[in-house]
Amino acid sequence: MLRDHTLAVLGAGNIGSALVGGLLRGGDLPPERIRVTRRSESGRARLAERFGGVTVTADNAEAVRGASVVLISVKPQNAAALVEEIRQHLAPGTLVLSTLAGVTTDAIGTALQHDLPVVRAMPNTPALVDEGATAIAPGRWAEAVHVETARAVFEAVGLVEVVPEGLMDAVTGLSGSGPAYVFMVIEGLTDAGVKQGLPRPTAHRLAVQTVLGAARLALETGEHPAILRDQVTTPGGTTIAAVAELEKHGLRTMMIDAVQIATERSAQLSRLQE
Repeated sequence: MLRDHTLAVLGAGNIGSALVGGLLRGGDLPPERIRVTRRSESGRARLAERFGGVTVTADNAEAVRGASVVLISVKPQNAAALVEEIRQHLAPGTLVLSTLAGVTTDAIGTALQHDLPVVRAMPNTPALVDEGATAIAPGRWAEAVHVETARAVFEAVGLVEVVPEGLMDAVTGLSGSGPAYVFMVIEGLTDAGVKQGLPRPTAHRLAVQTVLGAARLALETGEHPAILRDQVTTPGGTTIAAVAELEKHGLRTMMIDAVQIATERSAQLSRLQE
């Protein structure tokens, strides 16, 4: 459903360039229908080399002229200046996608001074390897067709869930910040293996594959994690001994508290953007 669209990615950093790469690999959009912007000359050179046929420019206004979908993917502190650049050059009905952390769809619409459909998105860094988890939230002028277009864009790099905008802070606390929690688990498992005598490279590979495999098993079977855990927990065995130790130290409570803290911090940052 994207092939008739023209996409402008404003601020093609890690997430923006990951999206462009995913769309090109999947054949969702031909390169001549994609424009990307980057302020630094070296950044533009890398993008031009990586994405042959894609228009690469430093001119945000030029990039959005005639674009049917515009993705704003700059840092929140740079958003005001960018909006000032593009406001007068957006065509009526342009779908605006935003990955601006803490900036509401109403705030974006007000800044643009147009009743444009806006869809807010919170992707995470595994989008860089097409395994992202992205939540999208439609604004007041976004209709079902706009939501489906936004979904198609972000599905190029992983899973997409549609949520009410009021839950975006919770999304930030769970999947937005979540990769950091998982990396800490991988690091902890690796160190544990080293403590028991495994060479660090071996321990690291085993830890990473264990996390990857467990996640894939949960995803593909659809089973509750407790059921999957029980399948490897034999009476009196090694796993139940380890699980009991994790429960004693409150692993699940720590995870719940961590997501809560991150959610609350996201809400605080959102209020600063108002």
